[in-house]
Amino acid sequence: MRITNSMISKNSMSNMNTNKLMVNTLNNQMSSQKKISRPSEDPVVAIRALRLRSNLNELNQYYEKNIPDAESWMEITESALKNMKDILTTVRTQCDAGANDSLTAEDRNAILKNLQSLRKQVYAESNADYAGRTVFTGYKTNSTMTFLKDDSEIKYSIKEPISYENIEEKSYYSNLVTVPTSSLDIQGGVAVADLPQQVNNKRIRLSYDNLGDMNADDLKYIAADGTETALNTYTYTDENGATQTVDVTTDLSYDDWAAGGYQVADNEVIYLKETGELILGKDVANQINSNRMQLTATYTKEGFKNGELRPEQYFDCQNITDPANVITYTKENQEISYTIAFNQTLVVNTQGSDVFNSSIGRDIDDLTDAVQAAIAAHDKVDKIKSMMEETQYADAASQEGLSQWLEAAQKEADYADDNMQKLYSQGIGKFDGYLSDVVLATTDLGSRADRLALTKNRMSNQQATYEELKSNNEDKDLSDIIIEFTSAYTAYQASLQASAKANGQTLLNYL
Repeated sequence: MRITNSMISKNSMSNMNTNKLMVNTLNNQMSSQKKISRPSEDPVVAIRALRLRSNLNELNQYYEKNIPDAESWMEITESALKNMKDILTTVRTQCDAGANDSLTAEDRNAILKNLQSLRKQVYAESNADYAGRTVFTGYKTNSTMTFLKDDSEIKYSIKEPISYENIEEKSYYSNLVTVPTSSLDIQGGVAVADLPQQVNNKRIRLSYDNLGDMNADDLKYIAADGTETALNTYTYTDENGATQTVDVTTDLSYDDWAAGGYQVADNEVIYLKETGELILGKDVANQINSNRMQLTATYTKEGFKNGELRPEQYFDCQNITDPANVITYTKENQEISYTIAFNQTLVVNTQGSDVFNSSIGRDIDDLTDAVQAAIAAHDKVDKIKSMMEETQYADAASQEGLSQWLEAAQKEADYADDNMQKLYSQGIGKFDGYLSDVVLATTDLGSRADRLALTKNRMSNQQATYEELKSNNEDKDLSDIIIEFTSAYTAYQASLQASAKANGQTLLNYL
């Protein structure tokens, strides 16, 4: 085969260009320390780089954003639960103190002050927020668990579920003593019929007081097939064998009921809107309890005070403040889940209705009322004793009259002490239950936090692994590039010298 000078020149130029391209490629790699600068240089590396970068970006979203956000949310929740546990523990301690049958006036006053202070704080922890989002309100993170100020115009229609387990006994007192101020009242004494009386009734306490009207058929029981039926249609056979129908009274005021001696018929249920109570007759209470009945009560409430729970956080209800724009709320499970890893989610929120029982505030109110009644009753006893030592009441008639007033006041004080002791003894068990709810919620939160910590550790390891894979795929070690560049540059220089010698001689030089 004949090799011409033109062929040698073309091959030399091609080889020099190839070596020059290699030098240029390695020079670019030296500047960027990347294997390729465009996909066409190595499609396999480019495709693998896109896949690794996509996975790494997703992993960084989990590790650097989602997981820290979940950690902060759960830390705020844990802090609020800890504070709530401290509050309930303190209330429980006050119940233990109040159940003592040998309290002094100082003891009662101390209990009252503590309970009044704790009442203001009991639901405040439920409004804990993270970055402007309330952590206990489910999906309604822009709302709060309680009203933050008095609102006398807002109105709700509330459907509250109640149960046979909510039945409790409460003592009511009539003929409370009014300390006499005139000699005529003092000398008149106190008739036996006017002495303080105690009446015990069964009741179901609703979550609010100062309620609106309720129709008789708005108190329903849930039948075996799940349908809701008006309680005033429920029939039963009494102890005498007679068929009775439950009678629901909704138009009786608390004052009128008190004036009648706190009486309730055996087959009657009395709705007291002022106190938010359902007073149960003996037979009705027995029927509800023995049949383990579940009920619902639908009532209205207009006006809420600062610190009262928002109904939409606990019940199916409607905001009917504006009849033309009724807002309906349905109580449902509202878990907020964060994606914390590939195909892995974690519930970060604790729902307030599972922890901040709507009965806590009402129970503290009952405890406060009981100790206030005891304080007032003993003040009456002390006042009458003081009057008996005054000179103006030293005559026999006044002393006789004051003795009767003292007997009446002492009887009221004994009733108040007995009620306080029983109520505070019951409070120990109730607040133990509330504490159990908080402890359970804290334990559940802790287990989720442990899962989050394990996932965070795994994501950290995965992030390092993906970073290494990405680097191995895209990056090139500078020392390797220098070695290759030196070799390529040497080859390029050699090709230039060889080409110069080969192309410097032609056939004419030999002719």
